[in-house]
This record gives sequence, C-alpha cells and structure tokens, in this order.
Amino acid sequence: MAISDTVVPDRPSRSLVGGAGRLLASTPEIGIIAAVIVAFVVFASVNKQFASVAELQNLGVDLAGFAILAVGESLTIITGGIDLSVGSLVAFFVVASAWLNVSGHLPIGLTFAITLVAGALWGLWHGVLVTKFNIAPFVATLVTFIFAAGADEALAPSPIPITSHAFLDLVGSTIFGVPIAVLILVVIAIAIWFLLERTYLGRQVYAVGGNREAARLAGIPVNRRIMATYVVSGLCASIVGCIVASHLTSGTADSVSGWELIAIASAVIGGVSLSGGQGRIVGVLAGAALLVVLRDGLVAINVNAYYQSMVVGVVLLIAILIDRLRVVRSARSTQPARAAEAHVEDARTS
Repeated sequence: MAISDTVVPDRPSRSLVGGAGRLLASTPEIGIIAAVIVAFVVFASVNKQFASVAELQNLGVDLAGFAILAVGESLTIITGGIDLSVGSLVAFFVVASAWLNVSGHLPIGLTFAITLVAGALWGLWHGVLVTKFNIAPFVATLVTFIFAAGADEALAPSPIPITSHAFLDLVGSTIFGVPIAVLILVVIAIAIWFLLERTYLGRQVYAVGGNREAARLAGIPVNRRIMATYVVSGLCASIVGCIVASHLTSGTADSVSGWELIAIASAVIGGVSLSGGQGRIVGVLAGAALLVVLRDGLVAINVNAYYQSMVVGVVLLIAILIDRLRVVRSARSTQPARAAEAHVEDARTS
C-alpha cells in the first residue's frame, strides 16, 4: 500500500506535465500569446498610460507594420528561403510613395497602385533569381538590401512632406476606433491564413519547404510556388512602406532600421521553422505582437534603446533554440516509423 500510495499520485502529474509540454511543442502560439498578455499587463501596471486608448492605437499601428512584413517574410521561410531585403524595401517605398504623390503629382489611388505593383515586381525578381538562376535566397535578397539602402537616399536626399489627407488617413483615421492600418493587417492575415491552411496551394507551399525534391516528384510546380512567396513578400514590404510614410507624414530616407530582422524574429518566435515546411500565420502575428509590446513597453517605462535591442536579441535566441529542439524532436519521432517501413519493405522483398 505504501508503494502504491507514493507512485500512483505521481502518474497524473507527470502525464499532465508531459501533456502540457507536448501541447506547447505542437502549438507554440499558446505560449507566445500568453507571453504577450503577461508583458502587456506588466508594462501597464508600471505605466498606466500604456493601456490608454491612444497608446493602444499606436500599438496597433506599430503592430500593423511589423506583422504585415513578418507575414510576407514567413512565406519565404516556409519554402526554405529567406528575404533579407524587406527592411530596405520598406524604407525605399516610404520615399517612393511620397515622391509619386508629392513630386510626381499623382493621385493617391494611382500612387498606391504603382507602389504595390513595384513591390510585387521586385519580389518576382527575387523569385526569378532564386529559381531560374539558382542563386541562394540569402545572396539574391542581400543585393536588394544594399541597393535599396542607397536608392532611397538618391530619390529623396531630404524628407518629402506629405500633405494628402487620403495618404495620412492610412494611420491618422480610424473605423470604430480601429486604425485603418490595423484593418489592412486583419485582411492580409485572414487572406494568407486561408491560403495556407484551407487551400491546396497552401499545402503545396508547405510541401516545397518540407522536401523540395519530393514536392517536385509529386508534380508540384516548385519554382512557381517559390516565386509566388517572394512576390507576396515584396508586396507586403510596399504596403508597409505606405503605412510608415503615412505614420511619419513624410517620405524620409532611412526611415526604418533593422526591420528585416524584426520580421524574421517575429516569424521564428511564432513557430516558423528556419528549416522550412512549418509555421502558421497565427504564430507569426503573436510573435510580432510580442516584439511590439516589448519594444513599446520598454519605451513607456523609459528603458534605454540599447537594452531594447538586447531584449529582442535574447527573445530571438530563445525562439531559435526552441525551433532547433522542435526539429530534433520531430526527427527523433519519425525515426521509428521510418525503421518500421524499412522492415516492412525488407519483408516484402524477401
């Protein structure tokens, strides 16, 4: 009786802990969302203004910029690639959109249309370099990162003030208290979520990232799927460029710095595997929300900017370690199944 009394109660607790661990491993979004809530509560308790309506709207606008960029970035990572150009492209489109509207005297609708088309074409160019010329995604997008970093300075040596009310309304106006930029994020997130998780095309994107050769042998147009993800990434960068220009009320060169790292960090923190083939949009949004809350929260409590970058770096490191552990765990779990399949095949042949 003594032995059973000491052993039996441990079993439910161990199973609960193991079940919780498996749940967090299979759905990392839960842990990230919990971290966002905890971080927000902590910052709001230190600075009451952090939970004010005005500050929440500012958080929403910041989240819109980071999350839209991260959604596009996550697609390229899911296919096994990466897009290092998105930060520089955002800065370029901040200037380009302002220049088209102010210096080019184009109506706001045409300005936005040209900017978005330019972003999609730039992404298509990356896709062509990666698929047709077999250039590594890191190198192909790094070239654009360097080029665009100088192109925005050449296009606008000094800031271009924006006076168009329709342009400024991207950030300055709200619908039922929700900034328009946030509504744009919601539309994009729902569209990409539906594409990835509810369509055959989305399953093909995951298949390409999981095993490109197997996807090709299965008849999936691998190159077209990869090019499509880079098109979406470039398109998202152009949308964010317009939002940032509206937020700054001017086309300012070098208006953003390191946003490509924020986009990658948001994706990885949200559960997108750097090895490709894994990741969900819900997790990407949660990862972006965590970084925005940390960044804006640290500002609200007057923490030095250097420490803000350090915090983001630590969070990213933890996410990468978790990603690697998840990959190793997945590989170990599939080994017995592969061994069993091999034994079955040997039995058949013998």
